[in-house]
Amino acid sequence: MSSTEAPRRLEWVKSSYSGGDGGQCVEWAPAHAAATGEFLVRDSKVQEGPHLVLSRAGFAGLVALATSYS
Repeated sequence: MSSTEAPRRLEWVKSSYSGGDGGQCVEWAPAHAAATGEFLVRDSKVQEGPHLVLSRAGFAGLVALATSYS
């Protein structure tokens, strides 16, 4: 992880693996990842809260872990 400050205007996309009950929603910023290689992840319920900054490998690991529980 890094402490890189995110740009002001990000387009966040809800994960297709997020639960349908509204309680387990994760969002990420794909355009930012494509432009910088930094994968930003946040809780969709706390949009003004902190977010994680992951490497490509870190993001892949997070996705693998999340999909193993579905």
